[in-house]
Amino acid sequence: MVWDGAGAVRAAVSASVASRGADVSALVPALVHGDDHALGEDLRDAFRTSGLTHLLAVSGTNLTLLVGFLLALARPLGAGPRARVLLAVLATVGYVLLARPEPSVVRAAVMGLVGVAGLSTGGRSRGVRCLAWAVVAVVLLDPWLATSAGFLLSAVATGGILLLAPVWRDALGRWMPRWLAEAIAVPAAAQLACTAPVAALSGEVSVVAVLANLLVAPAVGPATVLGLSGGLVGLVWAPLGGAVGLLTAVPAGWIVLVGRRAADVPGAAATVGDGPVTVGVLVVVSIVVAATGHRLLRRPVIMALSCGVIAVLAVAPPSPGWPPRGWVMVACDVGQGDATVLRAGEGSAVVVDAGPDPRPVDRCLRDLGIRAVPALVVTHAHADHVDGLAGVVRRRSVAWVGVGPSRPDLAGLPVRTLAVGDRWRVGEVSLTVLGPVGAQGAVAGSVPAESEAPGEEAANDASVVLLVETAGVRILLTGDVEPPAQRALAAAYPGLTVDVLKVPHHGSAHQEPAWLTGLGARWATVSAGEGNTYGHPAAETLALLRAAGTTVLRTDPGQDVAVVVRDGTLTGVVR
Repeated sequence: MVWDGAGAVRAAVSASVASRGADVSALVPALVHGDDHALGEDLRDAFRTSGLTHLLAVSGTNLTLLVGFLLALARPLGAGPRARVLLAVLATVGYVLLARPEPSVVRAAVMGLVGVAGLSTGGRSRGVRCLAWAVVAVVLLDPWLATSAGFLLSAVATGGILLLAPVWRDALGRWMPRWLAEAIAVPAAAQLACTAPVAALSGEVSVVAVLANLLVAPAVGPATVLGLSGGLVGLVWAPLGGAVGLLTAVPAGWIVLVGRRAADVPGAAATVGDGPVTVGVLVVVSIVVAATGHRLLRRPVIMALSCGVIAVLAVAPPSPGWPPRGWVMVACDVGQGDATVLRAGEGSAVVVDAGPDPRPVDRCLRDLGIRAVPALVVTHAHADHVDGLAGVVRRRSVAWVGVGPSRPDLAGLPVRTLAVGDRWRVGEVSLTVLGPVGAQGAVAGSVPAESEAPGEEAANDASVVLLVETAGVRILLTGDVEPPAQRALAAAYPGLTVDVLKVPHHGSAHQEPAWLTGLGARWATVSAGEGNTYGHPAAETLALLRAAGTTVLRTDPGQDVAVVVRDGTLTGVVR
């Protein structure tokens, strides 16, 4: 009976906002009871980049926001401390039933109650003791939680709320309503506490997270409470639930807007690394902010100026010389994979391959200011070249996707089959398809039928090979072709010379030396992941290229590399 009722409430919550747009209708259930299955991958990644992911999952912070908002509403009605504690307990029990009593939900409930207790009693030392006992109790019940990143972040966020949120709330409360001060202080304190742990776990810090959380903080409570209210009212009369859903769409829509716009900011997610020095610096900075932040929050003028400076730095973060003037090609640092960007015009580029993960290629394109992709070419269907496609199409217009005989699943995207001899021009870039040739792929301008697509082992030699001409420079993009395909290319195009070579197969040792050095490339790029276990790039391949007078630019130190033409001179730039 109880479970049926909770299921009915969940369904009613979704129904109340079902007609309010895809983003809002997916976000509200995630806020109310942690059901994020309907969230699109682009919105999920936008929230990750902007530091708002904690809103999408059942967490101690999220529950504290919900219950804290209810307590803020109860306070003006004359509810005393005991009544507020009882309300918090009842609301938490109801929330556990609604979100299903899974381990993560129970953990969130424990942390949420601790956070609410700390905020309600005003005694920070008592709250910290409660947190310590709660952590010990939960770990004794489930020792594996001691190794859980989610448990770590939940406990740290709760500690931040206990220690910082009351002080920051009181500082803000000097010049704004208490409920608004509390709504801002809670997520800001949690975000600061989690900054160093997030860097240790992911190597990234969202430079817009604090500002994004401050902007959405006043909307999280209303969106959650209205979302739940819409579901409860909808159980009685569906049209009234829809009317409440219309109100819910206002704060929920604001959260979506902030999340997307913050993620679009160039350099929104900074890769800082997860080394002990970096994490140590972030810990020190967080401690300094925690110790001095309340002084800033007491002064609205200084706080407004500081937020303005943060916003300006976030919109135009210092990135000296990037993208470099005159760039024509960039090999993106996408880890162990390939993603190459060819400048077609202002804010426009042809992209060849997308790497193994959407986030790095999206970051690379954002840093280059690319908003339109008039052509996206997938050389072959291996994961290290195609699994990042969502990062290319995210918030960008993609005219079409070119594929060869080794073709991935591209459902929903306009696809063009490329054949040897195909030639097209996009803005400043001219491209010609040279391969695959020979037994591994197309011959004399044809491509195999889909039923004849190459198997996994033949996919490398079935890579689409492109000759690019731009700014007076010839660039050869080779996918992962290996010696058999390289010999076929040498036979099909004798005397082919280029200025820049993308070294095949991440610089592996499997190369045809005569063909590789006979291209006469002055510059070469190698896309490989830092510390990869494949030995890419191979020392013998690098030595071969250098002996031929080729300067090699590598992404595996963890850097984007660019080919630049300035005043008719070809050079390379690393970031």
